[in-house]
Amino acid sequence: MQKDIASLRRDYQMASLDEVDTAAHPMDQFTHWWEEAIASNIDEVNAFVLSTIDDKNAPSSRVVLLKGYTPEGFIFFTNYDSDKGKEIAANPIVAMNFFWKELERQVRITGTIKKISTEDSGEYFHSRPLGSQVGAWASPQSQVIANREFLEKNFAENTEKYKEGTVPLPPHWGGYIVHPFKMEFWQGRSSRLHDRIQYSFEKDNWVKVRLAP
Repeated sequence: MQKDIASLRRDYQMASLDEVDTAAHPMDQFTHWWEEAIASNIDEVNAFVLSTIDDKNAPSSRVVLLKGYTPEGFIFFTNYDSDKGKEIAANPIVAMNFFWKELERQVRITGTIKKISTEDSGEYFHSRPLGSQVGAWASPQSQVIANREFLEKNFAENTEKYKEGTVPLPPHWGGYIVHPFKMEFWQGRSSRLHDRIQYSFEKDNWVKVRLAP
């Protein structure tokens, strides 16, 4: 083990988290923390790690951006033909992890995932910058390509193709919603005695417990 890495550590002392101070429903608790994260001007506050499992039970993780949430779940958008899209089709249970280091907080989420409606996907798609809309047509996400020039050529051709009209929603692109059945709110504490409050959906109700750090 490299000594300079092993010696890296930080003592968390900003806040605490007690059961009595958390909401009965985890989405209400998420809203409370989300609003505090927004107020803290965290860069890329909506970035989270999405973990999926493929048809061979191999896990894969990447950072994606939250684009909305409702009382039912969390919404993001991607290419359905990407690796993550194929993995979601093979196993519709995923994990999400927000880490807001400025607040010494994590939110861990496990849930089932499904596509949102084409209408809702189209509404968001047409709110994106034009370059992002064209890029969804130009990039065969996760596929092997010969070089950067292939991508730039595709982008130029699609920019020309749609220069006079609305860019249509690609059939391979759209949104997902993650319906959580487990959520954990982690607050860093001194001496690694972190606060961990976990919600689990059991028998039509959310059950809240404290976990050892």
